[in-house]
Amino acid sequence: MKSVNRVKKYRAWLTTLIVVCSLCIIQSAFAGSLVGWGCMKTPDDDLTSVSTIAAGGEHCLALKPDGSLVGWGYNAHGQATPPAGKDFMSVTAGSEHSLALRSDGSIVAWGISDEGYGDYDQVRNAPDGNDFVAIAAGSSHSLALKSDGSIVGWGRNNNDQATPPEGNDFVAIAAGSSHGLALKSDGSLVGWGDNSYGQATPPAGNDFVAIAAGWSHGLALKSDGSIVAWGENDYGQAAPPAGNDFVAIAANGDHSLALKSDGSIVVWGRNDHGQATSPAGNGFVAIAAGSYHSLALKSDGSIVVWGSNLNGQAMLLTGNDYVAISTGGYHNLALKSNGSIIGWGDNRDGQATPPDGNDFVAISAGTAHNIALKSDGSIVGWGHNMYGQATPPASNDFVAIAAGGFHSLALKSDGSIIGWGYNRYGQAMPPAGDDFVTIAAGYYHSLAIRSDGSIIGWGGHYDSDAAPPAGNDFVAIAAAVAYFGWGELGYSHAVKSDGSIVSWSNDYWSGPTPPAGNDFVAVAAGGYHSLALKSDGSIVGWGNNDYGEATPPEGNDFVAIAASWDYSLAIRESCQYVLTGDLNDDCRVDFSDFEILAAHWLIDCNLNPSDPACVPKSP
Repeated sequence: MKSVNRVKKYRAWLTTLIVVCSLCIIQSAFAGSLVGWGCMKTPDDDLTSVSTIAAGGEHCLALKPDGSLVGWGYNAHGQATPPAGKDFMSVTAGSEHSLALRSDGSIVAWGISDEGYGDYDQVRNAPDGNDFVAIAAGSSHSLALKSDGSIVGWGRNNNDQATPPEGNDFVAIAAGSSHGLALKSDGSLVGWGDNSYGQATPPAGNDFVAIAAGWSHGLALKSDGSIVAWGENDYGQAAPPAGNDFVAIAANGDHSLALKSDGSIVVWGRNDHGQATSPAGNGFVAIAAGSYHSLALKSDGSIVVWGSNLNGQAMLLTGNDYVAISTGGYHNLALKSNGSIIGWGDNRDGQATPPDGNDFVAISAGTAHNIALKSDGSIVGWGHNMYGQATPPASNDFVAIAAGGFHSLALKSDGSIIGWGYNRYGQAMPPAGDDFVTIAAGYYHSLAIRSDGSIIGWGGHYDSDAAPPAGNDFVAIAAAVAYFGWGELGYSHAVKSDGSIVSWSNDYWSGPTPPAGNDFVAVAAGGYHSLALKSDGSIVGWGNNDYGEATPPEGNDFVAIAASWDYSLAIRESCQYVLTGDLNDDCRVDFSDFEILAAHWLIDCNLNPSDPACVPKSP
């Protein structure tokens, strides 16, 4: 199932930074979980106990024992944002859409639906009815198996891939990029749709028990435990390993997976992102293949993911020990309470692979480079380094950092600023002085707040980029720039001591207009959207919202925000106490906890261990 190229069609980069000096050396007053929305989504629920997995183009889905769904990864069309509910019994993922089967036999679809996509749009139009028993999602078409053994198809149909054969003797289905496969009750196979590589012409025989479809190849598991394959084989994806001990198969893109009877996994085919590198271990019970990544489910209900991580699909960003976040061009960093750093997203320059260590206290992500401040006051850098922006000066007296487009800044303990990297517009040449308390770096301009509360700017492709408003009552700043071939479109925000936000930009674009109010404590600037954190812990978003990047989740428990080109990131504070009865970890025992308790009322795992709520404990 071929995915749309995700290395941004605009190739626009942004840099965002908010540095409040009192937070530069982190004394963890809070720790929380990551919440991401817009084009790049993080899991919004715990993934320690999962019953079913699915992998799409660049997103993942998981079905939990309580019948609810969790999604993460690329989310430009909402494909990683499943519907609410706890009545789902199976799930599958296409390139940019997803499907789920409800316990009543109906189908729900979500994902790609943008106007102008022609018959792609129809892939969301799942058929009505309550007699479906299986589902399959292709690149831009879908299939469903009915209880009477017939198949229905919908979505793009340029190769007749959404026009399955007639009949009532089908027992399993699989959807490739532009072809379909079906297993009949007599153990034979049929195929239809695009047949450029013979992918729609499965082998003859009546001893097949399972099928799987990649972009342009197919797999079938035989009753003797062996695997056969056909179709495109440029990467060896249609050349399965020998053996008779296989119990499950999966395929997507140009790679294939198989689960062996001993619980181990074998992967073959294309491996440019590590998607065909078999994980070690023998405790696996299910497998799934994405376009450039793979998933596996272990017997304890945990998930293992590997391969491409461009949209965070190959990293389970769960846990509640995060204390700081920073977003770059199309990559992200998070600082954990133990002083270590994790990274995800675009990694072509190594920018999403932070250094090891547990002594970091601050992080800042630039367009394609990063810098991090250590507890001893020194700075390390990594990623793109053409202009030396990832090679910080040697010293141990730094207290704050900011990474810009291709330059970097650092605030010293004496209140002075030092800059390095690309300096065509003077953005890496800060003004003299020792009264600075806060710094921020944009693409081609830089900002700083003085101890008297005034803002000073320097650099800038246009003079107005670095021309902040007058005043002595500023407490926080944010600079962001989207860069296109005809120049940069820059804007900046500042929070005043009265809690209001002011903005300014260059003469070519006014930037997102901030909301009114006097209860803001932090601000973040993305590509064409911005975020603000309120004193009550809620988030407000404004500006471009094509991907939902300016529509933050509800709640009053957020403690940090960051905005990138078309997605947003926040830290939601987690309860740091063990409170009996607090089932949702919100530091309160209330009706929400009772709702969780009621949903599992009178379940007896001794009498009915097959109940979805009865998840075996880890050994």
